[in-house]
Amino acid sequence: MIHVALALREFEEKVAALFNAGQIRAPVHLHYGNEMRLIALFEGVRRQDWVLCSWRSHYHCLLKGVPPAELLDEIVAGRSIALCFPRHRILSTAIVGGQLPIAVGLGMAIRRSQADERVYCFMGDMTAETGIAHECITYSHRHGLPITFVVEDNGVSVCTDTMEAWGGKTSSWPPNVVRYHYQSQYPHAGAGKRVQF
Repeated sequence: MIHVALALREFEEKVAALFNAGQIRAPVHLHYGNEMRLIALFEGVRRQDWVLCSWRSHYHCLLKGVPPAELLDEIVAGRSIALCFPRHRILSTAIVGGQLPIAVGLGMAIRRSQADERVYCFMGDMTAETGIAHECITYSHRHGLPITFVVEDNGVSVCTDTMEAWGGKTSSWPPNVVRYHYQSQYPHAGAGKRVQF
């Protein structure tokens, strides 16, 4: 588990160095500090399962089996915030909450076909407070869809404290939601150095 976490961090450090050197001419959103939680969650994710996430998806792609060289090519090409690898069953979007209704659609299709698949839908803590999140989570829970929603809570949305923005209280969730907290060493976007595209 430790060697996987180190490999994830090394990948992000490589992306950060490329970004800071101006070799990635598009936004990147880097992970850091939640490797162990993600690795533990992905132990239950099977090859046939779907993973949907937002613009911060490098770790998810690697843990789902996307080859690092292929992933890095996509990032350098400017597609870091909307990485999609259908053959690995991983889709991400730069639209806030955009992955949530897609997860519901996949969950409905899986249930109707009675396939042996699940959907794991990842989102940040501010996205978790939006109306689309509440609607999709509630609908999925009440209809028994095979979806696990995961809230990756780093406490901020861009530069805004999430709980302060929502009155200092966290939402209560049904059992199809997993929430964990982590702290990133990177800002919301970029790698800490001002880069002009």
